Amino acid sequence: MAATRNRTPPDAVVEEAVAGVLAAAGVAPGETVCVALSGGVDSTVLLHSLARLRGRGGFTLAAAHVHHGLSLHADAWLEACRTLCDALGVVFHPFHVQVRRDDPAGLEAAARAARHAALARVPCDWLAFGHHQDDQAETLLFRLLRGAGVRGAAGMREIEAGTPGRLRPLLGLRRAQVLAYARAQGLAWIEDESNADQRFARNLLRHRVMPVLEGAFPAAVPVLARASAQFREADELLGELAQLDETACGGATLERQKLLRLSDERVRNLLRWRIRAMGLEAPARARLVEAVRQLRVASGEPLRLSLGGVVCCAYRDRLWLEAGDEIPVRQATVWQGEMELSWGTGKVVLVEAVGEGLSRAALERAQEVMLGSRWAGLALREGTGRPRRSFKNLCQEAGIPAWLRDTLPVLRVDGVAAWVGEIGIAAEFRCAPGEPGVVPEWLR
Repeated sequence: MAATRNRTPPDAVVEEAVAGVLAAAGVAPGETVCVALSGGVDSTVLLHSLARLRGRGGFTLAAAHVHHGLSLHADAWLEACRTLCDALGVVFHPFHVQVRRDDPAGLEAAARAARHAALARVPCDWLAFGHHQDDQAETLLFRLLRGAGVRGAAGMREIEAGTPGRLRPLLGLRRAQVLAYARAQGLAWIEDESNADQRFARNLLRHRVMPVLEGAFPAAVPVLARASAQFREADELLGELAQLDETACGGATLERQKLLRLSDERVRNLLRWRIRAMGLEAPARARLVEAVRQLRVASGEPLRLSLGGVVCCAYRDRLWLEAGDEIPVRQATVWQGEMELSWGTGKVVLVEAVGEGLSRAALERAQEVMLGSRWAGLALREGTGRPRRSFKNLCQEAGIPAWLRDTLPVLRVDGVAAWVGEIGIAAEFRCAPGEPGVVPEWLR
């Protein structure tokens, strides 16, 4: 009987967990926390517990609901979420999105992408999600069955920095604890009929696979969640190793020979880490294995290897990554005094200066100034008294590989090359000391 009397009430268990995550994240008074509110029990409990804590924490609370239009009940769900927010005095942000039913990634993935795109538009400091420990275990199994690596197996984090940051305050709690809170508080929530549809992989795991696992291994869920934490730790260590290897190999532009002294595994780890740092999805392992093989076989030969959304470029002793897989299209723009000119997927900026760069007077008295691509016979004199040198020789000396040469912006003044991106300014167009000038900068 004493054990029963001393058992912590469900509301206290949940609120203590939520308050702990808010404190660990450093959620400050005056900041806005927005709950991704589906109307299901998890997000409803999260919103309710945060509403009880906001007076103590001093934060502003909001909620966002994404109407996917995939269910006949979607309108009713939106209104139920609005009613809940009104009752709790919470700012409500409704979003209507269109989901591609024929998306190659599948309906679940398409809906998730649309949902996250909508939530990214919410004005808040923190987005809070109702994921719990059972979700974490299911996520780990789902990703492992899809062939995820260490990063994918790391699962979800309680706290993610960003703008906005992301919080999962219920991640340390079991589904049963969340339900116990909802029942103790007399909460009403939405039951999405699609959650019972076992044609969806996650539902199949939840309703058929996890019960069998827990029947054989009662601690399966916390053990799988703990494994996710260990994978996450390993992923962080691999990131630290990649940073060390990047520094040892020359920084942003890697020294090819130093890179190839590393093991294949470390080269792949570094490339994968660099690609993710660019905000892009890392390619499949097989693609990276082949890229590293070609780098070793090619030795010092120029290479341009497509890795999906990113290109691995190697020229002489340099190796770097570029976003995209297409060489920018040739274009030509007449300069009319503006300080920025678009170029491919980037731009050329003219920065005002004195005594350096291109002579402003020379540009203004010219009949025509045009930003465009190279042309046959293009040559440039880099210094007074020096001979004019061909574009090809200039590129070779500057270490610019053949496949990039058509992408270089050229400022043409009355038919003469005055500046070439990555190469420099022609001597006859240079600023005199004390003279107003502009310094061209190519921002890719």
